[in-house]
Amino acid sequence: MTRVRRFLPILTWLPRYEKDWLKGDLAAGVTVGVMLIPQGMAYALIAGLPPEYGLYAAVVPLVIYAVFGTSRHLAVGPVALIALLVASAVAPLADSPEEHIALSVLLALMIGVIQLAFGFMRMGFLVNLLSHPVLSGFISAAAIVIGLSQLHHLLGVEAVSGGLHQVVYGIGEQLSQTNPWTLAIGVGAILLIVALKRAAPRAPAALAAVVAGVLLVAFTGLDARGVRIVGEIPAGLPGFAVPPLEWTSVTALFPMALAIALVGFMESIAVAKVIQRKAGDYEVDANQELIALGAANIGGSLFHAFPVTGGFSRTAVNYDAGARTGLAGGVSAAIVAVTLLFLTPLFYYLPNAILAAVILVAVYGLIETSHFVRLWRLGHYDRYLFLAAFGGTLFLGVKEGILLGVTLSVLMLVYRSARPHCAVLGRVPGKAVYRNINRYDTQPVEGLLIFRPDGPMHFANAEYVRDQVYGVIARTPGVRRLVLDLNGVNDIDSTGVEQLLELMDQLSARGVDVRLAEVKGPVRDLIRRAAGNERELRFYMTIDDAAEGVEDSFDT
Repeated sequence: MTRVRRFLPILTWLPRYEKDWLKGDLAAGVTVGVMLIPQGMAYALIAGLPPEYGLYAAVVPLVIYAVFGTSRHLAVGPVALIALLVASAVAPLADSPEEHIALSVLLALMIGVIQLAFGFMRMGFLVNLLSHPVLSGFISAAAIVIGLSQLHHLLGVEAVSGGLHQVVYGIGEQLSQTNPWTLAIGVGAILLIVALKRAAPRAPAALAAVVAGVLLVAFTGLDARGVRIVGEIPAGLPGFAVPPLEWTSVTALFPMALAIALVGFMESIAVAKVIQRKAGDYEVDANQELIALGAANIGGSLFHAFPVTGGFSRTAVNYDAGARTGLAGGVSAAIVAVTLLFLTPLFYYLPNAILAAVILVAVYGLIETSHFVRLWRLGHYDRYLFLAAFGGTLFLGVKEGILLGVTLSVLMLVYRSARPHCAVLGRVPGKAVYRNINRYDTQPVEGLLIFRPDGPMHFANAEYVRDQVYGVIARTPGVRRLVLDLNGVNDIDSTGVEQLLELMDQLSARGVDVRLAEVKGPVRDLIRRAAGNERELRFYMTIDDAAEGVEDSFDT
């Protein structure tokens, strides 16, 4: 039963559901559902899809996540960043609007399969391949790209495709053709949303802008003056259909499917853990979250949904509105379903500029300037990773930005692992304590060198550590005893052992007495097995023990 509950977290809260929770779940579910209607349609536009596909993505995936997800507050559905990545993946391959839709749904299926497989293989740790500065730089640049992609809706001009410079140049050439009514509606919607968010944070600001825009166009006939509207949205729930599986499409989409699966999971798990720490009465399991998101994307793809993940803003609203369980997500899905069944005619006169305003306000908060300022003040190389991911995404492209970010994260991880921090230690006067001689006032002992590598010793860094030892000895004449403090070595492989034993042999041949101090059990066992019975090794519990008698031994 424990395994079943682990796989179906709904069984941990549904059987003991308390009626006092219902009020909060209903209030939160209705609030988030109302938010989802304009956001879903807006994010569908980012993905290059008709507005109704944003609503399709806000029904089935929410219900599935409520069954499999471990977060009781995460609001799953379409989000701006994933919508942009979908457009970047599909647009170069699609030759028609119909093919664009088909490939977007296929992409959701592929992402779901990848996430589900990673979850079953317990590979939640893969999220760490993308460091926070890299992800922050990527998201900040992506927010700017999303904003630029909506400028033509805000100005009422033709869309411009291509890179950053092409979009900016193309929009700039059309500024004289700006439709003043469209611009006024878009700017007015932005001001209305921002004002409502400040005055009443829990109010459905985006929906208020949508209602105002629909009423304005319906009663004034501004669509006849060039204000572009959404038009007819097909009524009814999405039908069941298996996405067409073509090998050429699968292979072409796979790299971006993998990237979106990881980025979507990172965005989701990050906000889920933040809210979980606030709630404090349940745990979020990263591997089960992969399974839940995978199931949500697979299930959604069977009902015409494009890829989904957990969203920051809606999750925060869900928590603040009083959600207690996953039932809130089911209520949100029901609100969207009712809208699809009965209310789609009401959105006929919805101006595209209103949806652009919803997007622009949403993505503005994704630009993490404050995070970059903190990184710059720290003076750490992470700031350059931020800039590289930011510049790569903004000037090279979204796909290239993701690839650059992952590559830089992995390379930096390898670089740091290959070059661990090493320190020469000295004794603090009057204490049996040894510290880095470059950071503390220490008392030198003639002929004694104490060296400490900080990190595992393996094939990637064993030679580096060995060369560091040789370099220190070369700069310190008269060394007769070397104490290797291995307290910081938590792991060692065969290459590390070989280099260590070779170092000891060569130094012994040069008259240097080598002793090993504070060696952890597993590391000590492997060194002993590698050395064999014919080699005498001296292990000491403390640096003091290893250094004892050094001055007397030098006198003799």
